[in-house]
Amino acid sequence: MSEILQFILIAAAAIVVLCIALKLFKVAFKTIFKVALNAAVGIGAIFLLNLIPGVAIPVTWWSALITGIFGIPGAIGLLVLSFFL
Repeated sequence: MSEILQFILIAAAAIVVLCIALKLFKVAFKTIFKVALNAAVGIGAIFLLNLIPGVAIPVTWWSALITGIFGIPGAIGLLVLSFFL
């Protein structure tokens, strides 16, 4: 159970940091919302992918950033990358 809580906390922290960084660069709220939504969906996709046996994608700042920017395609890219590394 603590793994799920840690996963949620890392995802929330990554989304907050990303929103603050975008706000510092004076990005529109619509763009911030889109990136935050992409991050949430991408982190959820990583969580679901980690339920598959043999798949181990760590939830780190980099993976949260990649999924925040690219969404589901970023999560798929991380999946492909995890097989090679």
